Amino acid sequence: MLRGMRKASSNWLGKTIMAVVMGVLIVSFGVWGIADIFKGFGQSTVAKVGGTEISLNEFRQTYTDRLQQISRQFGRPLTPDQARAFGLDRQVLQQTIAEAALDEEARRLRLGQSDDQIRQFIMNDPNFKGVGGNFDANRFQAVIRNFGYTEQRYVADQRKVSLRRQITGTIGAGLEPPKAMIDVLTRFQNEQRAIEFVRLDAAQAGQIDAPSPEALAAYFEDHKLQFRAPEFRKIAFVVISPEEIGKWTAVSDDDAKTLFDQRKDRLGTPEKRQIHQIVFPNAADAQAARERLTGGLSFEDLAKERGLSASDVDLGLVTKSSLDPAVGDAAFALPAGEISQPIQGRLGTAIVKVDKIEPGVEANYASLAGDIKREIATERARIKVAELRDKMEDERGGGASVIDASQKLGLTAVTVDAVDRSGRAPNGQPVGNIPQGLDVVSQAFNSDVGVDNDSISFRGGYVWYDVLAITPSRDRNLDEVRDQVEARWRQDQIAAKLKTKATEMVQKLEPGGKLADEAAAISAKVETATGFKRDDSPAGVPSTVVAAAFRTAKGGVGQTPVSGGSEVIVFRVTDIIDPAADAASDAVKKLKDSLDRALTEEQVASYVNKLETDIGTTINQAAFAQVTGANQ
Repeated sequence: MLRGMRKASSNWLGKTIMAVVMGVLIVSFGVWGIADIFKGFGQSTVAKVGGTEISLNEFRQTYTDRLQQISRQFGRPLTPDQARAFGLDRQVLQQTIAEAALDEEARRLRLGQSDDQIRQFIMNDPNFKGVGGNFDANRFQAVIRNFGYTEQRYVADQRKVSLRRQITGTIGAGLEPPKAMIDVLTRFQNEQRAIEFVRLDAAQAGQIDAPSPEALAAYFEDHKLQFRAPEFRKIAFVVISPEEIGKWTAVSDDDAKTLFDQRKDRLGTPEKRQIHQIVFPNAADAQAARERLTGGLSFEDLAKERGLSASDVDLGLVTKSSLDPAVGDAAFALPAGEISQPIQGRLGTAIVKVDKIEPGVEANYASLAGDIKREIATERARIKVAELRDKMEDERGGGASVIDASQKLGLTAVTVDAVDRSGRAPNGQPVGNIPQGLDVVSQAFNSDVGVDNDSISFRGGYVWYDVLAITPSRDRNLDEVRDQVEARWRQDQIAAKLKTKATEMVQKLEPGGKLADEAAAISAKVETATGFKRDDSPAGVPSTVVAAAFRTAKGGVGQTPVSGGSEVIVFRVTDIIDPAADAASDAVKKLKDSLDRALTEEQVASYVNKLETDIGTTINQAAFAQVTGANQ
């Protein structure tokens, strides 16, 4: 994009346009009922919430991160225009302002979070656990780097998130949805219907004679846009991603075994022991108790004497690392059934008994080799991708085309001779050499020949593309598409006849006619569907019919087209079942949980809106538009 801006401003016309664009000032703006106040704004501030200024760079980073996250979810990049059409720009701004308001409130309330708590939160995050199920520092670095974070920035963000949760958790605590609301929604969700129905298809439409040349020509003229040849583009692209570059089969056993040996202790299953423990204030009491235990007194009876319950002394099946180090060393050196000597631990003098030993399982290289090699290959590929990305950007910055740059770097560029907006070739078939999930086609149709395009994020890597040629859309003549026109004309004729016949059937059924009689008259059969809910998909019943059935009273009849009108279904609602709500059922519990979340979100939103109003919120529209591309 920066290269494109430099190119655009390299001549006198481009410089004039850039000067005009950068000189435009927008003087009014309103969003979510918050009026903008531009006094005191610097050019680098997007918004101000109380004493917190949201800088242009900070908002740009947040907005870019969110854009990339959603692009990964969609499997294709989102353009600035599409993001604004979805309202993503306003959503991110609203969220950023809300977070700043909560941060202000956290400071006012003097809330805090220790480094140890943040560390534990991060280390317990399943996204950062490696092959053995433990926290993996390398994986942590790779994951946050993939989302554009440094470690320092990620830790700082998590600290803020934790403080915000302290506030929002308190605001939403104790909310309960009204019982009447649960009852109404449960009945709505669980209401069931039964229908009988008849399908009308081409067989019931009757004979459709071929159209006359004049009729076909007239139909073609009326629907000419439907048969217009689409615009085609010739494109070239190259993919640089870990998947393309990192081949786990190329990782040697020596490298994989080295990493395996480093993690061997974490990859295996540690030994576990069922342990009873009683802690005494001093060694003398512990020694006296041990003599009684070896003399036949049980741990349970000794515990009762000391006012302890069974759960107080039974530690369960535990690993050595979960115990006090001194206690762990002694307990894991004992045979099963043995009682230890007094052990001086951190909390006092303990006596332990080992009831059961569950041996550990040593990690096996053969069973883990594939996973370890894939991890090594992926990490190597990330490094290689970064190196190739920089080299590719250098080549592109020097004016090289995608094809030329690829050849120089030893990469394989893909050329698509002709593709339309839907990803189809001129023969109507999908283009086969574009990777699944890569939306290079829509990007190409938003570009032009000779444009230096930004790269696209794809599967942890990047894609560069060029538009090589454009074949404009054009009107076809009837001879080119005669078969398609005649097929479409025939479909329309069938749809019109079926609609007329279905309407006649409904008119006969409404006064009390029998569906079986009407079906027999047109050689159709009556089908039934029972006990289906609003969100169900009964076998053989289209969703449009289910929706129509729930808009119709018991005994009522209706019709609905399916398959683009090539089939029409006439139905009668034969029964409506309104089951009683079971408060103990899983469905009602899930509904209650959903309502709890909705009520909490609503309560928190109201609280945050009040915060924003009380502490004062202002927005710099010009800076906001600059980040989101609204001023381009």
